[in-house]
Order: sequence, then C-alpha cells, then structure tokens
Amino acid sequence: MRRRLIQSTLAVVLVVIAVFGVSLVVVETRTISTSAQERVESEAVRLASIVDSRILGAEQITSEILADQVGEDRYAVVRIPGERPIEVGQKPSGEVIEATRTGEEGETVTVQEPRSAVTQEVGRTLLIIGAVALLAVIAAVLLALRQADRLASPLTDLAETAERLGSGDPRPRRKRYGVPELDRVADVLDNSAERIARMLTAERRLAADASHQLRTPLTALSMRLEEITLTDDPETVKDEATIALTQVERLTDVVERLLTNSRDPRTGSAVTFDLDEVIQQQLAEWRPAYRSSGRAIVSSGKRHLQAVGTPGAVAQVLAALIENSLMHGGGTVALRTRVTGNQAVIEVTDEGPGVPADLGARIFERTISGRNSTGIGLAVARDLAEADGGRLEMLQAQPAVFGLFLSRTPVKKKGDGDDTVR
Repeated sequence: MRRRLIQSTLAVVLVVIAVFGVSLVVVETRTISTSAQERVESEAVRLASIVDSRILGAEQITSEILADQVGEDRYAVVRIPGERPIEVGQKPSGEVIEATRTGEEGETVTVQEPRSAVTQEVGRTLLIIGAVALLAVIAAVLLALRQADRLASPLTDLAETAERLGSGDPRPRRKRYGVPELDRVADVLDNSAERIARMLTAERRLAADASHQLRTPLTALSMRLEEITLTDDPETVKDEATIALTQVERLTDVVERLLTNSRDPRTGSAVTFDLDEVIQQQLAEWRPAYRSSGRAIVSSGKRHLQAVGTPGAVAQVLAALIENSLMHGGGTVALRTRVTGNQAVIEVTDEGPGVPADLGARIFERTISGRNSTGIGLAVARDLAEADGGRLEMLQAQPAVFGLFLSRTPVKKKGDGDDTVR
C-alpha cells in the first residue's frame, strides 16, 4: 500500500508538471521573444527620432555621436539619402532580432540584436521552471511518504488488534489515528474486544461457580449413596434413597440457577416460601458431615417466618455459609432466624476463631480466602442473595457471624416464639 500510494501521488504530480510545465515553457518562451522584439523596435524608433532631430538642426551625424545611444549588445545602421551608411556597434553573427524604422526626413534606421541573448534568457527561465518542478516532485514524495505512514501504520495496528482478538487477547487498544474511517474501525474493534472480554469473563466465572456450587450437592449425594451401600435395612435404604433424590433435585436446581445467572445475574423467580423448610433441609444435609467432624449444627430463633426469594438460591447461600463454617470455623454452628423491620434475617455463626483482621470486608471478594480454598464461595453466595433482592453481610468478624437478609411477608400464627431445633 505504501508503494502504491507513493507511485500514484508521484504520477499525479508528474502529469501536472507535464501539462502545466510545458504550457508555462511555451508561454515564457513566447513572452521573452516578444519582449526582445519590442525592445529592438523601441530602440529603432528612439534612434530614428534622434537622427531626425539632428538632420533638422543641420547637425553632424557620425557613428561616434550615435554610439552612446545604442546598447553595447546591439548593432545599428543609419542610411541617409545621398550619404554613406553609418554603422554603430559590431554586427552580430548568426540569427538576429531586427527592427527597421524610417524617419521623417527619409532616413532609415535598422537595429539588430543577437538572438543568443533571448536563448540565454529562455534557458535561465527553463532552469528555474525545472528547479521548481524538481522541488514539487520532492515535496510530493515527502508528502506521499507522510500520508502513507499515516494510513499504513494505523492499518498495521488494526490488523495486529484483530490478530490479538483472534488469538484470545481481548484487551482494547483505545488508540485513535485522527482519520474518521480508521477511527470508526478502531471503535468497532474495541467494542468487540470488550464484548469478547465480558463473554470470556462470564464463561470463566460460570466454570468456577459451577465447580464450586456443584461440589457440595455432589458430596452430599455421595454420602447418601455410601449409606445405602453400607446397610441392609430396606427402610434405611428407602430413606437414604429419598434423600438422595432430593439431592439430585437440588443439583438440577443448582445447574439451572448457574445457567440463569450466567445469562443475567438479576433474573430470578422469587416466590414466598417458608424459611423453616429450607433451614431444616440444610440441617438434614449437613449433619452427617458435621457428625463426621465431631461437631454439631443447630437452628434457633423465630419460627414460621416467610420470605420472598428463590428457595433454591437461599439454600445455596446457606450451604455456602455452612460449608464455610465447616472448613474455616470451629465448634457448634448455629442458624438463627430473626426479624428486623420488613426483613427476615438468617444468621450463621460458629465458635471458631473468626475472620482474620487482614481480610475484613474483602471476604466477599473473589479469590479471597482465609485458607487454601477457591475463595469464590462467599462471592457466589452474595451474588445469589442480591439476585433475589436480598443481601449477605458479615455482621461480626470474631467469632464470625454472617447475616442473610430477605424481604418477608408477615404471617401471624398462634404460638409464634423462640424455639430451638437440634
């Protein structure tokens, strides 16, 4: 492209020089020739008038007297009737420019000038025109190089940007070139890079969330299947199989929820549900794991609370908090329910050392973990809570107390009060 642009610019300049240069040479040559002829004719007229005045005054006319009236590079001949011709200057050789005038007394004055003078002046003019044309060509080449760089360099950058996008590097360049068409292409590539980056981020996030969120129900399902393999009691097998089917349903719900959040984190199917059912489900699922660790999990607080949200999402949030307490906490884990304003609150606490001071509020950031875990469990839990219009907060660091706040629909029942379920 660079070479084609330079060649096309140079061709245009050469055509312009050829058209206008030749015309200028012709015009200047004619102008110089006409000007020389007019000078010679003017000289002849002037010299004839001088001769007329001297004849009328009966003065002597000689070559010495007329020598001062004729230029050094000119030759003049004065012919007076009845007298010998008077010559002034040296007669030029070769081609000449000549003018003849006849005076009032019948005398004839002829003035000649060598054409070589005109040729020299034309040569100087051609040299100037040639120099100007050469400067124009040089300027055109330099301008073409600059324009080629201005156009070729952005195109090279845009090609590199497109190649980076194709190789999986979606970082936008944010570079503009001052050429509207090229800047438009750069805008499109940057917008595409941002969309690709968002898509890649969403895909990576979905993969990380799926691996984390599916681990818990798969573990619980595995434990139930192990219980089935270790018993011969039909009733126990039936009970464990029922629980396993519940785990499969929850696993399906987790997958659907993850796919929904990957498309639109704010898309939910909020309904009014009973918190006791979700809490009891979590207790049943996690008691075997806590029992294996020599720990206990209990619930307490206000009973028969109803909340607005997605039961599956609330179960996942509670599972993340319970699993977090199992991995990083200690002692008994307690799920307490209470009411504040128009919100139902589920607090999850344990008797462990709590959240390290250097983590603080960053505990909900992705990749932030107090131990060698994935660091995304609490981040996913907060996203799930916010997708249903609730919120997840750390109410206390030591010992750790996490609160899940959900909108509620008050239901008045006889016997509402504090109760503890173990």
